[in-house]
Amino acid sequence: MKKMTWAMTALLALPLAGCNFKSLPDPSLSSRDSEYIARVPTFELDLAYERYEVDDPTGQPPGTILVDTSQKLLYFVLPNKRAIRYGVAVGGEAFGWTGTATIARKAEWPSWMPPSDMLVRWPHLKPVVAAGGLKGGPDNPLGARALYLYDNGRDTLYRIHGTNEPETIGQGVSSGCIRMRNIDVIDLFNRVPVGTKVVVK
Repeated sequence: MKKMTWAMTALLALPLAGCNFKSLPDPSLSSRDSEYIARVPTFELDLAYERYEVDDPTGQPPGTILVDTSQKLLYFVLPNKRAIRYGVAVGGEAFGWTGTATIARKAEWPSWMPPSDMLVRWPHLKPVVAAGGLKGGPDNPLGARALYLYDNGRDTLYRIHGTNEPETIGQGVSSGCIRMRNIDVIDLFNRVPVGTKVVVK
């Protein structure tokens, strides 16, 4: 009974834009996806951050991604005033990024090279740089997929990517990148082409 009450409370807490919502099936996974995702810690996500198709609250044209950093939600705009909504983790207060960009590159199980400003804060990552970066896999903080954000042809160094810390979804914890659950970033990756407009506000 207690679990049922929690679930109903979470559903009632969904933003008004999601009143007309429906659940979506998980995307198909490759054998590598299944193997690697099984090695990432599991976490029971709050229902408010699950993947749903909802009425579009963004006002953006179909095919656009909008990230609402205050609500910790990402919307992929569909035709007919609908959108797919995903829960995300965003940059912490000191590292938040807003603006408009374009997806210039996509990668599956991407490698990761800590940026220089991160090394200043976390010098323990210097061995990762010395080794040429961290190859893709379940221990990589970029997770299953990465969408690389560029502004006028210049790499912003910000990404929309998966995570090996699913418990952070719904929080402001990253160094500015947009984190998604691995199953969600695979779903989004499959839907968006290179050239997609991304608005972060």
